[in-house]
Amino acid sequence: MTEHGSEKMAEEERNASAEKLKEKANNYFKDKDYENAIKYYTEALELNPSNAVYYSNRSLAYLRTECYGYALGDATRALELDKSYIKGYYRRATSNMALGKFKAALKDYETVVRVRPNDKDAKMKYQECNKIVKQKAFERAIASDELKRSVVDSLDIENMMIEDDYAGPKLEDGKVTLKFMKDLMAWFKDQKKLHRKCAYQMLVQVKEVLSKLPSLVEISLKETEVLTICGDTHGQYYDLLNIFELNGLPSVTNPYLFNGDFVDRGSFSVEVILMLFGFKLLYPEHFHLLRGNHETDNMNQMYGFEGEVKAKYTAQMFQLFSEVFQWLPLAQCINNKVLVMHGGLFSEDGVSLDDIRKIDRNRQPPDSGPMCDLLWSDPQPQDGRSVSKRGVSCQFGPDVTERFLDQNKLQYIVRSHEVKAEGYEVTHSGKCITVFSAPNYCDQMGNKGAYIHLRGSDLKPEFHQFTAVPHPDVKPMAYANSLMQMGMM
Repeated sequence: MTEHGSEKMAEEERNASAEKLKEKANNYFKDKDYENAIKYYTEALELNPSNAVYYSNRSLAYLRTECYGYALGDATRALELDKSYIKGYYRRATSNMALGKFKAALKDYETVVRVRPNDKDAKMKYQECNKIVKQKAFERAIASDELKRSVVDSLDIENMMIEDDYAGPKLEDGKVTLKFMKDLMAWFKDQKKLHRKCAYQMLVQVKEVLSKLPSLVEISLKETEVLTICGDTHGQYYDLLNIFELNGLPSVTNPYLFNGDFVDRGSFSVEVILMLFGFKLLYPEHFHLLRGNHETDNMNQMYGFEGEVKAKYTAQMFQLFSEVFQWLPLAQCINNKVLVMHGGLFSEDGVSLDDIRKIDRNRQPPDSGPMCDLLWSDPQPQDGRSVSKRGVSCQFGPDVTERFLDQNKLQYIVRSHEVKAEGYEVTHSGKCITVFSAPNYCDQMGNKGAYIHLRGSDLKPEFHQFTAVPHPDVKPMAYANSLMQMGMM
């Protein structure tokens, strides 16, 4: 047998093995086990690195695990291998949409429409994306009209009527009380809507409270005090009620910190955020909220919160939510020892607590820099920094954490932003803790949720886990942009 012949046979064997691995990966994907799907697509690619389909499939698995940066890379690689591979354009467009890069996405949808002029789905996606690009351009034009007025100026909240047949909770003399909060919890639990007048009153008041806070909030816990830190809640209202059930309602003696990503994905985001804002108004010194990467316009447009507010209330109310989100603080320091933020540490060394204090946060986060990092970065096990799997900010290693803590005389950081099977994870030799409080995230991840107790006496984190509770039959992402609901294989 010729050398060429045996080489060809070996290649065919490799390709056949790769196909088997791809099939295995596809089955994991169907079972929503995306980590294993990625693992086997990767093994298939090691055997056959020139197969565009493998890259495209792995790209979709990365999309499902919110690794948009990796998804974008794989889709681009698939197209380099095969320019005519239509799914590759779809994948790349979806990745760019998820990253808020609408113009880049539009280009790929254009290509698909050109190649497949009769494809209804392609046409619809193109039109949807085009609409967003135009809307963004319009918003930019208004924004450059420097004196951007607040929605509050165009609302006459005082004269909004509460109809006689509204039987739900109302503010007492325009104020949030404990009775109002308890009534609201039950009212929302029954899937009823708070009157828009009350919702507006709460938003105006909470904007006032938040706008007076610094970008870095500093608190001190007394020896006997215990603070509860919760991670992402993502519109999972019934799981939020369960946290209060298990751990007690917020109060002056039972303080809480919720670490961002209150909205999007889960379809009870309005209920979650109004609940949290209510407690902020009731206990401004003992109930703390930090901004997550999902308290931003781009994310809300894609992942459901904007659609949900428009469905339950109005576009105008969404604008007000957007204004309020811009005033959420970015980080919190406890007893000068523990720093809490949603995402993580910075793309470069040398950032001090003072630099965080100085951040002008009242805006949509920029694409890079300290404000972006606080909302978006993730830890990694190896030293140094690397490109983010998300396509935004960076990943930082244990040495980065160590240097930051030393420079700022801190003990450890607490962050959220990533689903963890156990609801929490301790990394970087105990110096970087992740807490995530949305169990069975998106109704499909099967993860536990967790919260942390921090005692003033020793600041040792104590972890409490919990599992998901049933919720009414409204699927996650029910209000999300149609472009994010598609993109299946």
